[in-house]
Amino acid sequence: MTQTLVLAEFSEGKVAKATAELATCGARSGEVAVVVLAAPGTGDAMAAQITTGPVASVLIIESEAFAKFGVAAVADALAQLVDAYKPLALLIASSAFGKEVAGRVAVHIGSGIITDAVDVSADLTATQLVFGGSTTVLSRVNHGVPVITVRPNSVTADVTPCSPSISHASFVLSENSQRAEIISSAPFVKGGRPELTEAQIVVSGGRGTNGDFAAVEAFADLLGAAVGASRAATDAGWYPHSHQVGQTGKTVSPQLYVACGISGAIQHRAGMQTSKTIVVVNKDPEAPLFEIADFGVVGDLFAVLPQASEGVRSRKS
Repeated sequence: MTQTLVLAEFSEGKVAKATAELATCGARSGEVAVVVLAAPGTGDAMAAQITTGPVASVLIIESEAFAKFGVAAVADALAQLVDAYKPLALLIASSAFGKEVAGRVAVHIGSGIITDAVDVSADLTATQLVFGGSTTVLSRVNHGVPVITVRPNSVTADVTPCSPSISHASFVLSENSQRAEIISSAPFVKGGRPELTEAQIVVSGGRGTNGDFAAVEAFADLLGAAVGASRAATDAGWYPHSHQVGQTGKTVSPQLYVACGISGAIQHRAGMQTSKTIVVVNKDPEAPLFEIADFGVVGDLFAVLPQASEGVRSRKS
């Protein structure tokens, strides 16, 4: 049976749900082989975490090169796997890291690439939102093995249990991949909230917060949500740029997106409009974000969010 290769995603040592989402897309075309790239001696433990999703097999490559040479080594390994296995496609999560890897792999193997897909059909036609999310297009790679990056949370993952076969592979790091070496690195210091691109619920604040995100954070914590911010808020220094949602920030597609004090410029909409349910809180009834909202509240977020928080608490109790 034909295979689709999927690059496994891990967060803080645990397999990310984006892996099952990618496998769900890949299984529409045939069997799915998940690729685990790991440090020496850690691959089997990482592969053992892949217990859900339509996964037929797991391919493990262990090497010190991934930590030493970063994205160049990862792309090199994937390109060699593609050459060896001749898969139908290679699917990668659409993060900043994933898109850089995908671009390098496409160059290595001389194939076309599609980024930021929100769905992939059985014939490997990718659905994309372009021009700031205002237009939906269907795209296909017409040369080589398609390399496609898929936005996390855009596909409902098949989480049925699986028992994939596990095998090990090796690769030879090319000289070109050794031109830049990582001397040191430090893990990103996270708080107790979910990762923005992985979260099922996101509560974001914008210019309407006037720099005070306390109400936004309190409401997010009640919902177990991640906190996002508009570009206006991050450019003003009110919230870290790592939390920016938008065309030049992070793309999110949660089950619920609550926008507080965000007018909804096209730049912001491009990063969140694939959310399943959108709730907008804004005192300006003409705010553009109301156009795509499922539910809207015209009011000051500093009055609305405390009432909403109290309502959530009463429901929980």
